[in-house]
Amino acid sequence: MEGCGAKAPNSYTPAMRVSSIEFTIGAVGKGDLPAAGLPEIAFAGRSNVGKSSLINRLVQRKKLARTSSTPGKTQQLNYYLANEQFYLVDLPGYGFVSGGVGLRSTLGKIVGRYISDRQELRAVLQLIDARHGPTELDLQMIEWLQEAQKPFLLVFTKADKLSRGKLDRMIKQLSNQERLAGLSYTPFSAVTGSGRDDVWEWVTAAAT
Repeated sequence: MEGCGAKAPNSYTPAMRVSSIEFTIGAVGKGDLPAAGLPEIAFAGRSNVGKSSLINRLVQRKKLARTSSTPGKTQQLNYYLANEQFYLVDLPGYGFVSGGVGLRSTLGKIVGRYISDRQELRAVLQLIDARHGPTELDLQMIEWLQEAQKPFLLVFTKADKLSRGKLDRMIKQLSNQERLAGLSYTPFSAVTGSGRDDVWEWVTAAAT
């Protein structure tokens, strides 16, 4: 695995300040997606991995994206317009969704079409819980992103829950796995803000 800045989708661009950020729409189907043609950066990961917390920390707004201790609360594609220049898109979590199997299947189709077909989607932040490492669903999502040829960054969330030694050992073990070899990554903590600048720099490069 490689460090955060090693595989930014475009050439280096200094990270911009967040001068404005607003929730614009919760999309539940293709017809709901914005037609403005602005770049989109999506946040993917299993339910309760910390996507909303990551967005809030990135844009330095405590309650912009709603967080919940109940898995599967995000049941739509939540769009946040940053600096009137690009969108941050909070995708429904996979692995569990409030509402049962039928809704879970529907959300899978929505996210699948979005990743495969959405021309405005520039890159994806793939979140993984640092305490547990990648699940089989995480690995499937990574393979999906690779097949779709979408640039992505692995973000190991909740890194504050591990000592630095344990975090380093976990990442070293993952580096030896063939399915993850050579991928860009960064640890992140919504509590301490560690990794925030690295992630925001990557997002800025991807969106410009």
